[in-house]
Amino acid sequence: MSRNLIKEGMKKVVGRWRKKEYSRFPILEGHPIAKQHGEQVVKSVGNLKRGYYTVGGLPSAHKVLTQRAEAVAEVVAAAGYPGVLDALQKIKGEVDSSLTYRRSCREGICGSCAMNINGVNTVACLKPIDTDTSRPMTITPLPHLFVIKDLVVDLSDFYQQYKSIEPWLKTRNPPPDGKEYRQTPEERKKLDGLYECILCACCSASCPSYWWNPEEFLGPAALINTYRWISDSRDDFADERLQAITEDERRLYRCRAIGNCTACCPKSLRPSEAIRKMKTKHLTGIPVETLSNNMKTSH
Repeated sequence: MSRNLIKEGMKKVVGRWRKKEYSRFPILEGHPIAKQHGEQVVKSVGNLKRGYYTVGGLPSAHKVLTQRAEAVAEVVAAAGYPGVLDALQKIKGEVDSSLTYRRSCREGICGSCAMNINGVNTVACLKPIDTDTSRPMTITPLPHLFVIKDLVVDLSDFYQQYKSIEPWLKTRNPPPDGKEYRQTPEERKKLDGLYECILCACCSASCPSYWWNPEEFLGPAALINTYRWISDSRDDFADERLQAITEDERRLYRCRAIGNCTACCPKSLRPSEAIRKMKTKHLTGIPVETLSNNMKTSH
């Protein structure tokens, strides 16, 4: 009896704390698209009061139609499950335990739960369920990638391409004090909008150039990470990195500036801009920032 009372009391305390924290989203500061998704999730909790559907004789918050051949799940959401990942968890736990998908952090940090939701690549944990439950939500695997099962795709080539850019700090000399490589605040600021990439593959899977030439074109995710290291003042191999992705021009110049990568990035990053800056630096030998400053000075 006393144990149950303590448990219920803890639930109330934790519930109040969570409710307060969820309205702030400190982890999503500086990422407007992700923050907007999070705010919509919180708002949808109060709107999803539609009543229950029955699936397989069990009371459930979802009407589920699964087509195994295409690994498609159409979900009509109800009753306080605000995020798409919540819906998938509910389905797997109470309706169909064989449903397969990746998940981990639940906070838009790991990139594991990337999938295509209503025609747009995003991460399920940050995507709110549409409060209009009269329409089904269509969830499919990331497009143009080999499907292993259901919503799980094969990312072997994606990670191999990421590995090929050597995504680690490369220096010729040890740090002056023998401890760490230092940066000024201005140098560190150049990495904003680059280092936040979570390798969810949403951008690469949305890129037609990557669909057509996955064995040649590195894709937006690998290229924005390449520019992240080219822009890092601590790295001594910026020129070599740029040369490595332009020895075969298809690795970089297959990009046609379509912009799907920037439009769908759940972290509000701009891979297309990073690619443009690398092209400019390669063609002119001058960093884009220097060109911009020179143009301002001339005017």
